[in-house]
Amino acid sequence: MGSSGQGNNSPDLSFKILLIGDSGVGKSSLLLTYISSSAEDVSPTIGVDFKIKLLKVGGKRLKLTIWDTAGQEKFRTLTSSYYRNVQGIILVYDVTNRESFTNLGDIWAKEVELYSTNHNYVKMLVGNKVDKDSERVVTMKEGMVLADETGCLFHECSAKTRDNIEKCFEELVLKIMEDPDLLDEGSSAMKRNIIKQKQDKQPTSSCCSG
Repeated sequence: MGSSGQGNNSPDLSFKILLIGDSGVGKSSLLLTYISSSAEDVSPTIGVDFKIKLLKVGGKRLKLTIWDTAGQEKFRTLTSSYYRNVQGIILVYDVTNRESFTNLGDIWAKEVELYSTNHNYVKMLVGNKVDKDSERVVTMKEGMVLADETGCLFHECSAKTRDNIEKCFEELVLKIMEDPDLLDEGSSAMKRNIIKQKQDKQPTSSCCSG
């Protein structure tokens, strides 16, 4: 699976992915590492940000719109609208922060159920910062148990060392593509986008016939 070229190679499918979890668990770093070739320390997200990733899977050209949400409580109400029409949700915690792990089950997983309009989306639980193994307080087994309880796929990774980052997104996308309904949504989203682009290029008249 690699990045697809630009130009006439317009994507066949478009999927919306959401990154959620407490502030400071490394959601933005994880996304930046996946999108670019470098891992950087980034400031906390204010509200919502998103990145686009183009790639090829099983002969299909994909466009991923990955939304990175703020983890702070004061921005929580801003994020509810971004749960609409998602095909994949990645719940991120920090393996060196017990509270960030507890909050996934107590707060974030419940919020997903509350706000998501799509109930056949694919969820993945991701434990970040495994490079800080000496500071780890959440075991891999605990992560696997929570993932099982909440119906999530599971991976541990490190945005700093890039360990397992690509694998997290690849596995999520492959799982989305196994669901015929989600596949249809991805195809429809791409068609709507193409129609909108064509409409945006049409000259608009400033007057109306009455």
